[in-house]
Parts: sequence; C-alpha cells; structure tokens
Amino acid sequence: MNGAESLVRTLVAGGVDVCFTNPGTSEMHFVAALDRVEGMRCVLGLFEGVVTGAADGYYRMKGTPASTLLHLGPGLANGPARDLPHRLQRPADL
Repeated sequence: MNGAESLVRTLVAGGVDVCFTNPGTSEMHFVAALDRVEGMRCVLGLFEGVVTGAADGYYRMKGTPASTLLHLGPGLANGPARDLPHRLQRPADL
C-alpha cells in the first residue's frame, strides 16, 4: 500500500464514498488508488468549478461529504473560486 491508497482508504473509512476529480499528471498515483480501493467511486469532471460544484451538490442532496481531486496550483484555486460569488451573496453562511 502506498500513501495515495492509504488516503483513499481513510476517506472510505470516514464515510466518503465518491471523489469528483479533475486530475493532472502529478496526481496519477491517487487516481490509480481511487480505482483500486473498494467502496470509492470516481467521477471525472472537465473543469474544477464543475468538480467542486458537484461535490457541494452531492453533500446538499445526500447529506454525506464527497471528496475532490484537483490540479495542483491554478486548478486548486479555480475550484473554490466558483463558489465565491455565491458565498458573497449569503453573508450569513460565511
């Protein structure tokens, strides 16, 4: 077992059963672990905003958390940026 597989097993043990992904080449070990570990479903998204929005919607509909896998650097910044305008309209949620 490597670190990526250990992380996925920890997520599954914590009740996370889906990972919305927009991976880059540096995350391939984690992508492989998502496929190997039983109990985790991987959903590919083509843009970071879609991935974070899907994880947010998943939690709102099902009531259990989802994980996301984003590119390092700009991809990681693009994901939360999708939600920022919505958060600014609801100051009580901050």
